[in-house]
Amino acid sequence: MNYSDLTRRYFETARAAGVLSGNRVGRGAAGSRRGGTWVQFDIELEPAPYPERRIAAARFLAFACPHTIAVAAWVAERAVGEVCAAGLPESVHAISRRFEVPAEKLGRLLIVEDAWAAAVAAAKLRVTM
Repeated sequence: MNYSDLTRRYFETARAAGVLSGNRVGRGAAGSRRGGTWVQFDIELEPAPYPERRIAAARFLAFACPHTIAVAAWVAERAVGEVCAAGLPESVHAISRRFEVPAEKLGRLLIVEDAWAAAVAAAKLRVTM
């Protein structure tokens, strides 16, 4: 399969791969390895007044195809410094166009979206406790 330059760059470098720990970190995951796509995000929030908390760091782990890994890496990298929000930086369709993801893989991007939303919810819960 041919991959776009953007997909190849984020897949090959995946600088945001890994895990985070600490009392301001929320973790969320979606999908399953058995199903062929599993994504996890860790989000660390800056110590600031709620609800304007910004993302201090974000990491991901994934068991997935190169497109999904590239998108997860892009989401985690792009999130740093942004206000913590449940939605992805762009719609799933915009991201699929940006990374030239084939239509049959759109469901995998929904798994990325679900994992991100779960991590945001967990991070916000951690800081309100």
